[in-house]
Amino acid sequence: METIGRDLREMQRVPLAASHVAALQAVGAERHYPAGTFLARAGEPADRFVYVEQGEIEVVNPFTNERHLPSTLGPTQFMGEISFLNGGNWSMPMRAVTDTVVIEVPRLEMLRLMSEIPEMSDIVITVLAARRRRQLDSNDGTLVLIGEDDDRAVRRIAEFASRNRFPYRSYTLGSTEAVAVADSCSIQSDRPAVIFGREIVVADPTPDKVAQLLGLNYNLIDDEAFDVLIVGGGPAGVAAGVYAGAEGLHALVVEDIAIGGQAGTSSRIENYMGFPTGISGADLVWRGEVQAMKFGTRFAMPRRVVKLERLNEGAFCATFDNDQRVRGQAVVVATGVQYRRLPIDRLEAFEGAGVYYAATEIEARYCRNTETIIIGGGNSAGQAAMFLSRSAGHVRLLVRGPSLATSMSSYLSSRLEADPAITVEYGAEVTALHGDDHLDAVTIRNTVDGTARTISTCALFIMVGAAPNTSWLSGLVELDGHGFVLTGDAIGAGSPYATSHPGIFAVGDVRAGSVKRVASSVGEGSVVISKVWDYVRH
Repeated sequence: METIGRDLREMQRVPLAASHVAALQAVGAERHYPAGTFLARAGEPADRFVYVEQGEIEVVNPFTNERHLPSTLGPTQFMGEISFLNGGNWSMPMRAVTDTVVIEVPRLEMLRLMSEIPEMSDIVITVLAARRRRQLDSNDGTLVLIGEDDDRAVRRIAEFASRNRFPYRSYTLGSTEAVAVADSCSIQSDRPAVIFGREIVVADPTPDKVAQLLGLNYNLIDDEAFDVLIVGGGPAGVAAGVYAGAEGLHALVVEDIAIGGQAGTSSRIENYMGFPTGISGADLVWRGEVQAMKFGTRFAMPRRVVKLERLNEGAFCATFDNDQRVRGQAVVVATGVQYRRLPIDRLEAFEGAGVYYAATEIEARYCRNTETIIIGGGNSAGQAAMFLSRSAGHVRLLVRGPSLATSMSSYLSSRLEADPAITVEYGAEVTALHGDDHLDAVTIRNTVDGTARTISTCALFIMVGAAPNTSWLSGLVELDGHGFVLTGDAIGAGSPYATSHPGIFAVGDVRAGSVKRVASSVGEGSVVISKVWDYVRH
C-alpha cells in the first residue's frame, strides 16, 4: 500500500546542489556551535532551516540525554522536520557533537526560496516527509503516553496524535519502560501520564494542550485577515488549501479534530485513481496538507468554528470555540458529515471506552483478539471490517437492511462475504450496551423476528448515517431538509459550488447533491478556488 515519504537512507544521500547552497548563503547567516551545544530542543519553534557546512549534529533522547539514533547529520546535510513548513515546533532535541558550522535561514525566507527553486523544494520536502515517516513507523517521538489502555484522557491524546500524523511512544502502565520514564520525570509510575520532552508533564491532558506543545495549534492573531477561510480539513478542504496557496491566495484551513476528516480514518482506499495498491485516507490527505503548506497555506487545529458573521465592510468573521476570531474575504464550507449518534441508552458514557466512530491503528489495538462489532452498511463500514479483521478475533458487521447492494461497492461487499473472519448480519440492530467503566457486551435484535441476544464485546464501531456539520453557518446560507448546503441551480447560483450568500462556497460531502466519494471531494475542493479567486479579486 502506498505511503508518503521515500526511504530516508536513500534520501539523506541526495545533497542540495551547489546553486541551492549558494542561494542559502545569500539569505542566511553563518553560525558556529561548540561541541555539546543544543541547536534545538523539543517544543521550541521550528523557525529556521539549518544547513551543515562543517561538523556533526545528533538527535538526543530527552529522557536519557544520550544520542538517540545511530546516524548523525554531517556536511551537505540539513536539520529540519515537516513541522518547519507550517511554523510548528521541533519534536526532538538536536545537539552539536563536535564544533559545528551551519548556515541558518529564517523560515519565511526559506519558504520563499523553496517556492522559487522547485528542485531544491523537492529535495527538502521529500527528506522532511521521510523523516516523519521513519518516526511514525518506529513510534519515535518526544511525546510519551503512559497508561493509554487504562485512561480515557490519555487514549484521546493517542487518537489525536495518531490522526494528525505526530509520532509518539506509548507504554503500558507498570511496564519497565513506563517506570523508567516516570523516574526520569520525577512522577509516580503507577498513574497514567502525558509527557513531552521530560520537562513537561501535561496536567489534565486535552488535545488542545498537546497541540500547543506540538506546534499544531498555530498562534493566530485575533481578527487576523485572510483572503479565504476554508472550514474543514478533509479531502475537499485540503484540496482547496492546495489550490488556494498555489494561486497566491492567503488561505487558512480550520479543522476541529484532525486533518483528514472522516476520510482520514479510512485504513485503505483502493478506488482512488493513481494508487493501484491502495492508500490510507490519512496518508492521502497528509500528502495534500504538505503540498498546501509548501504553497503557504496555514492550518489551525483543533479549532471548531462555532459562528460565522458577515461584517459591514463585506468580509466574513469566523468565531472559534475559544472565542478567537479570524476574518476572510470569502469562505469555503468543507465541513463534511459525521456519523450519527444512535438512540441507544448510555451511548455517550461508552464513547472512547468501547464505542468508536473511527477504525485506525489505535482502535485496532483496543480490540485485538476479541469479538468486534460494526454497525453500518456503507464503504466506510466495509473498509473498517476488512481492516479490523487483521487484529480482532472476529468481526461482526450489522446491517439494518436486507442487502449491501445499494450502499457498498461491489468489490468490497464480495470481500466481506468471502472473509471467514467476518460475519455479515442483515436485519440487525443494537438495542442495549452493557458494562461499567468500559463496554463489556451489547444486545443485538433481529428486526425481522424480534429475537434478541447479548454478545460479549469490548469494541463497538458506529458508522451509520451522515449528519452535515452546518450549524455554525448561523443561517447565512440556505440548507435542504437534511441540513446540507444548497448550491448551484438549486438556489439559482452561477457556480455549482456557490451558495445563496455571495462569497460563501460549499464543497464535498456537506454540499447537497454531491457524490460522497473522496475523489469527488478532492475535485470540488480544487475547482472551487477559481470561483473564490474571481470573487476575492473583483
